[in-house]
Amino acid sequence: MGRMESKPVNLTEALASFDDIYSPRIVTRMNDYDVRIAHAKGDHLWHTHTDTDEFFLVLDGVFDISLRDGQEGAERTVRLRRGDVFVVPKGTEHKPSSPGGSVLMFEPSQTLTTGDWHEGEIPDHVDSTTGHEL
Repeated sequence: MGRMESKPVNLTEALASFDDIYSPRIVTRMNDYDVRIAHAKGDHLWHTHTDTDEFFLVLDGVFDISLRDGQEGAERTVRLRRGDVFVVPKGTEHKPSSPGGSVLMFEPSQTLTTGDWHEGEIPDHVDSTTGHEL
């Protein structure tokens, strides 16, 4: 894909242009990174990104990220609200879920939404993708 046009992208308008959940749209690129937005509702799935941290900014609603930390794999959940940012460290098993919300993610281009490892079958409502053009 060629370089994106150098013009502003309004996130509110971009989010309004699609309804799919857990199916990120690439709004712009910077260096070798995608800036992606997605609607979230229900559970994603446990997965890991081996080689990259994953940045989340909640644009609207509530977004929860369950994490399995440390050797014992103890689970904890962080609850993010509008305006909150959080980084999932690389190699950390995590599972997003939401009662309804939208997020902006910042991650290397070609990063798969379901990670390098995921637990179980990918649910129908989760799009296993490296992102779609807006």
